[in-house]
Amino acid sequence: MALMDTLKGLFSKAKSEAADLSEKAAPMVDKAKHAAADLSEKAAPMVEKAKTAAGEAFEKAKDVAGDTWEKVEDKIEEARDKSADKAAAAADSVQDAAADAAEAVQNTAAEAADAVEDAADKTD
Repeated sequence: MALMDTLKGLFSKAKSEAADLSEKAAPMVDKAKHAAADLSEKAAPMVEKAKTAAGEAFEKAKDVAGDTWEKVEDKIEEARDKSADKAAAAADSVQDAAADAAEAVQNTAAEAADAVEDAADKTD
């Protein structure tokens, strides 16, 4: 029985010390709760400020991207216009060359016809 009494005494002592420590820790827990609440109150405006700054940065990035896209579209349009102008100039050159060639063929054919006619006149 002495062992049981010793164990009961140890557990009773441990229970008593745990209760004392709990009483001593209670103010520290309250203090930690208040400190956390204060920190949360201080952090809230910083979080809002960070959210606002991030939103503004996003809007600026969106604007820059939009401006860049407009510039790209303008460059594409300029390239299309230049290509169309070059194609039109090339088509004009081909038409002019074809007209010159047709005129040269007509002149050559007329000269050949004249030559044949002259030759026919001489053989008569």
